Amino acid sequence: MGKPGAFLDIDRAACALRPVSQRVRDFDPLYVELDEDARRAQAGRCMKCGVPFCQTGISFGAARPSGCPLHNLIPEWNELVYRGQWDRAAARLALTSPLPEFTSRVCPALCEAACNLNVVDGEPTTIHDNERAISDWEWAHGGPARFEPAPEGAPCVAVVGSGPAGLACAWELARRGAQVAVIERDDRAGGLLMYGIPNMKLEKSVVGRRTELMEELGIEFRLKTDAADPAVAGKLLDEFDAVVIAAGSRAARGITAQGAQGRGVVFAVDYLTDATRSLLDGAEPPISAKGLDVVVIGGGDTGNDCVGTAVRQGARSVAQLEFLPQPPATSRPGDAWPEWPRALKTDYGQQEAIDLTGGEMRSWGVDTIEIARDESGAATGAVVVDLDWSAGKPRRLEGTERTLPAQLVLIACGFTGPEASTLDAFGALVSDQGRPLPVMEGASHRCAVEARDTPGAAEVFACGDARTGSSLVVNAIADALACADEVARELAL
Repeated sequence: MGKPGAFLDIDRAACALRPVSQRVRDFDPLYVELDEDARRAQAGRCMKCGVPFCQTGISFGAARPSGCPLHNLIPEWNELVYRGQWDRAAARLALTSPLPEFTSRVCPALCEAACNLNVVDGEPTTIHDNERAISDWEWAHGGPARFEPAPEGAPCVAVVGSGPAGLACAWELARRGAQVAVIERDDRAGGLLMYGIPNMKLEKSVVGRRTELMEELGIEFRLKTDAADPAVAGKLLDEFDAVVIAAGSRAARGITAQGAQGRGVVFAVDYLTDATRSLLDGAEPPISAKGLDVVVIGGGDTGNDCVGTAVRQGARSVAQLEFLPQPPATSRPGDAWPEWPRALKTDYGQQEAIDLTGGEMRSWGVDTIEIARDESGAATGAVVVDLDWSAGKPRRLEGTERTLPAQLVLIACGFTGPEASTLDAFGALVSDQGRPLPVMEGASHRCAVEARDTPGAAEVFACGDARTGSSLVVNAIADALACADEVARELAL
């Protein structure tokens, strides 16, 4: 191993966020990176544990797994970074992770929660930052290792969707010798990575360089092509040997509040998409928070991204509402390591809104019962009521109704599943039990489909959020790799 006992002498030093006053003026990256010497020192803190929970990706009963779902060989590449062997570290990382430039920016660092140092002194190894440093070094020195494009006559696979699952599946299948075409309905490739995550959190040049490399290696991108159109889907089934649906979980969950339909109420995914597209096009966003009171309904990562975007657009005020009760400031005694800690988190956007408003702008245990409107139909406020969760289920508290000023209400309540139109277009059956997810054949990634009149049509598979429902980017990539392996074996690759 590297420097024995380094964790005793060297404190954890994660990449710092740029000062709030500076970063809210632009959509540039949030972080100030450490220099190489400091990064190597941080990698040297890794204890090279006999049982490295950081790379296990095992669920211990919590909602999220403990450790990396990709089973990244974390102690090994930490050691190589410590020794300054960046090329070998990049090669080691590539064995398990095809898209580290994305996971190292948007993953919540399940690996760090499971790090032994997290329980020893609450200062886990900076695995997330180390991974990003390895990836950035690799791109600065020629990029990921190339592979030979598929030869003429190789099996052909269409991947529907160019988000994290679609890109990972396409990359792995092309690497194994398939001719791959990625079908994307938007004007730019990247799906969630391009339009669902703001530029300050994941700069779009990072997405662009990956898709450009994929094109260089023979992967075709068919943009502005909507596979939810039955005619398009039918042609894909005829043209390709297999179709993989990796279109994500895009059916947004709404709210039942009175007046929720109409001007001034926008789904988070639409708001974030318009903001990023306008930024890239150098245009004014059609949906802007400038000069408005903004209420964000939903306390997750997407809600936080909406908060940060609204602040940058010049919102007058920003409030964020969470239906569930406030989590504890620190992990509860029963939350045993290495489970994911269920504790209060204040993310970058919330920090910025707190600075803007001069105090806490989040409310927990709150239900939105009405969107107030003026005579013209424009939104003027969100009528909310407090909830009592003491009995284990929510009960509205009388006398707590109040109206928060809001000319723009952003709904960030998650997603119900993949869009039914895409599954229907390929004849994929949808479960009528629980969430509306595609019916799979056993434990495979193969979709159960309606009986077909056309012989020889492509087999249909699904992966990522389109198969499992909304989850983390790293989980989508892991599922996509499993799907790619199944498709490759089916096609004898």
